[in-house]
Amino acid sequence: MIRFFFNTAILIVCLVFSAGFVQAGENGKILVVQDHTGASIQVKAPFTRIISLYGAHTDNLRNLGLDEEIIGVSPSDHWQGKAVFSYHDGLEKFLAYKPDLVFTRPMINHGYPRLIEGLEKAGIAVASFQPSTVDEMFEYWVSLGRLTGKNVEAQEMVSHFKEEIARIRKISAALPNKKRVYFEAIHGRMRTFTPGSMAIYALEAAGGVNAAADATSVRGTNIAYYGKERILSKANEIDVFLSQDGAMNQPTIPMIVNEPGFEIIKAVREGQVYIVEERLVSRPTAALLDGVRIIGEILYPEAFGKGGVQ
Repeated sequence: MIRFFFNTAILIVCLVFSAGFVQAGENGKILVVQDHTGASIQVKAPFTRIISLYGAHTDNLRNLGLDEEIIGVSPSDHWQGKAVFSYHDGLEKFLAYKPDLVFTRPMINHGYPRLIEGLEKAGIAVASFQPSTVDEMFEYWVSLGRLTGKNVEAQEMVSHFKEEIARIRKISAALPNKKRVYFEAIHGRMRTFTPGSMAIYALEAAGGVNAAADATSVRGTNIAYYGKERILSKANEIDVFLSQDGAMNQPTIPMIVNEPGFEIIKAVREGQVYIVEERLVSRPTAALLDGVRIIGEILYPEAFGKGGVQ
């Protein structure tokens, strides 16, 4: 579990907010949390039998200090003693465990509407979140806190993240020569990340300059089609070539280096091709801080220390 420590003033503000939530519950008032599908979840009291169908939700719930309240997690999670659930499972399996809240993300709601409808008809709350920017991530953490009664802890997560980023930005702001970076999202389709996405936030916080700042979103997502021709048109400007490794993209450095035409890219010629874990740069968890630090170590080892995967 990640532990956070803050000054007394911040904690007092957080405790007042938390106390207000508890008092509202005692008075019979209902707190309403809106998720990323636009649905409203009524919170008469903190939910205590929770199933998480997305690894980022699970990581954040653990960081909030929840344990016994989590009765089920996704197949990609590794939490000993917890039942494993998938959106491919039948409704009956979910009902057998008697959850009061199931965390999903919009792609699950859109792809498996019958499961969502069945859960809601059974009186089980469904909260769907998938933040695409860091500001949305902060709001999402606060929403998790409100749903689970962990208001103080959620505010602490936000404050800690902001404090650490401020410290990192102080280091990167002092760097005299910023490196231009192409950050690949999906190698096979020559896609990058949109400006404002978490991956680009991590890159820029670490002092990198986005070489594909003119990229535009694909269907409103944080992924942008860039194309080989546009990449090669900036071949001499790309000091470092980054790629993420995850479920949707599993590149290797030889794969990138040997891509036809890529031999003219400055980063390829100079051996500046690196791979970072998707979970550290594209997921809305506190691990994004580790992603920022790793990118900083790759770009400016003299300032951040040696690291990264090459």
